[in-house]
Amino acid sequence: MAVICSARQALAGLTGGMSVMVAGFLGVGTPEELVGAVIESGVTGLTVIANDSAFPGVGVGRLQDSKQIGKLHASYIGGHSDTGKCMETGEMDVVLTPQGTLAEQIRAGGSGLGGFLTPTGVGTVVANGKQEMTVNGRTYLLELPLKADFALLRAHRADAAGNLIYRNSARNFNPLMAMAAEVVVAEVDEVVPVGAIAPEEVMTPGIFIDYIVIRGEKNG
Repeated sequence: MAVICSARQALAGLTGGMSVMVAGFLGVGTPEELVGAVIESGVTGLTVIANDSAFPGVGVGRLQDSKQIGKLHASYIGGHSDTGKCMETGEMDVVLTPQGTLAEQIRAGGSGLGGFLTPTGVGTVVANGKQEMTVNGRTYLLELPLKADFALLRAHRADAAGNLIYRNSARNFNPLMAMAAEVVVAEVDEVVPVGAIAPEEVMTPGIFIDYIVIRGEKNG
């Protein structure tokens, strides 16, 4: 059963140097209140795994603004010019990964797989430092799974057991990240009683969710 609490309580175990998955796509489907709680905590040197660094003042971009990211795994950083500057100066380690590969790395982490083979990136800078394998005459890169200490999700509705429903395209990386972290926190608009969400409507089962934070509530 997921625990309903404040963002501060849910993130009490987050310390500097930990890894954090933050769901969303250019800010859509990103838990802004949970990101705000990370900023308020003041922890630094975080390894952030996200599709992108969003924009200044938006989503993961706010963690870029506050200089709390030590390493970033992402597929796109063009929306926040400071990310590219920090990458060039060495102030922050940025691992750029094709979007489909990044999603599959997270999926592999959540599924307990040791990695997967993909032709994407063969013969490019993406292949630097990675093992190549030839299968049936075709060359593939061995991509390793990604897991995290925390995953921060954004859903529309949860029931008291933690079953989640996302709204429209806000689903994006949320279901994948829910499976790939030790502690999973979901920021939601509302919590309904168990049974109010039909089983066939559940998009992320409550078994993956540790904490639920109701958006706009300042409890605890």
